[in-house]
Amino acid sequence: MSQQAVDIAVLVGRFQPFHKAHLALLQRALEVAPQCVVVIGSAYQARTPKNPFTWTERAEMIRLALPEADRARVRFMPVRDYYDEARWVQAVREGVAALTAAGPGRAHPAVGLVGHHKDATSDYLRGFPGWSLISVERLGGSDGTHLRDALFACEPGQVESTLAALVDQAPPTTLGFLRAWVELPFFDAMATEWRMLRDYKDAWRSAPYAPVFVTVDAVVRCAGRVLLIQRGKAPGLGLYAVPGGFIEQRETAYQSALRELVEETHLKLLDATMRQSLRSSAVFDHPDRSLRGRTITHAYYFDLGDRELPEVRADDDAQSVEWIPIERVSKLEDRFHDDHFHMLDHFLGLTTEADAAR
Repeated sequence: MSQQAVDIAVLVGRFQPFHKAHLALLQRALEVAPQCVVVIGSAYQARTPKNPFTWTERAEMIRLALPEADRARVRFMPVRDYYDEARWVQAVREGVAALTAAGPGRAHPAVGLVGHHKDATSDYLRGFPGWSLISVERLGGSDGTHLRDALFACEPGQVESTLAALVDQAPPTTLGFLRAWVELPFFDAMATEWRMLRDYKDAWRSAPYAPVFVTVDAVVRCAGRVLLIQRGKAPGLGLYAVPGGFIEQRETAYQSALRELVEETHLKLLDATMRQSLRSSAVFDHPDRSLRGRTITHAYYFDLGDRELPEVRADDDAQSVEWIPIERVSKLEDRFHDDHFHMLDHFLGLTTEADAAR
């Protein structure tokens, strides 16, 4: 392959954080094309132990790792998670096309997708017909999960020794970024949540099979508003969510959804009213949708029409409960627990393909 095989190289990743394997892919992208578009996934998620860095922080980590001469050749494109591969692929294609709009004499720039196959999470590489696949051998020893675990596990006063042990895995600029980042006020809260999730998963390690949890959720709309709680417990303490919880042994999914709705919000309407208001239901089962592990949820969408807003009161696992105007929900995207924003998007149509890559 020549040193300039395509006009535009595209590199996709979460970069949580940016490490040496990512850098090797980016360097290859810059070898084969004069321009590179770095697609930053999970772009508008709330900060969590899995997604601790905002997309702008990740873009800065990447920029700092490049020589000054190469920085102008790289453009960053944030893309939200859709948990729907076809929609996500469309968002990436449209975003890249918008960023690299053809000029005179270059109507159809050649695009190459840089990456390597590591597991099922790499299947997206096959989803871009018309783009060249520029395969790069995987660089061992660098792993985002290991880096995050090391960072959140370190005790006070151990940051320097922890970072020193990671010199073979991350560029010096990334380590310098992390050194400053751990001093920010939200780090301690995230480290506490990381430990809670670690202990939660450890409690299931003796199970004969990896557990699959089943939950239920209720999306309730009324008079142009949607009923949301703020979580009162980790994971996701303080984040917005739709009311829901775990299914009970002797309940149907629908019965569990109504029970959780009442327990968390005290929304008490006649069963006949809820039945008449049920508009649709959906199963959300993406393997990565929950920080707790493999969790499949059955969500029910109720539309109460334009009636007066029923009284609600927070209880059980809810820190607060509120009827939020639907037009406000999109502005809160980075304050939602797990995939609850995407659940709302599914039922309420909050996003369009035009704003897929804002």
